[in-house]
Amino acid sequence: MAEQQQQAQLQVTAPNKSILNDKWDVVLSNLLVKSGLGFGVGVVASVLIFKRRAFPVWLGIGFGLGRGYAEGDAIFRSAAGLRTSKA
Repeated sequence: MAEQQQQAQLQVTAPNKSILNDKWDVVLSNLLVKSGLGFGVGVVASVLIFKRRAFPVWLGIGFGLGRGYAEGDAIFRSAAGLRTSKA
């Protein structure tokens, strides 16, 4: 009987693997899309404004990766309840 209670308690506290896998899928696809958009904006800015220099492309990729990371961090923190603060 005690063993069944321990298993039930373990099932309640352990996160579901499919939920975690779904979150990783969202985070990785979001990171890929944001960095791709940053790359595209960087290429367009490089061609149209900066006489085909490389820094706008790298800057766009950096902004895209940063936004993807920030949104992924928010997705995982919201699941753990770490971002819920009362003012």
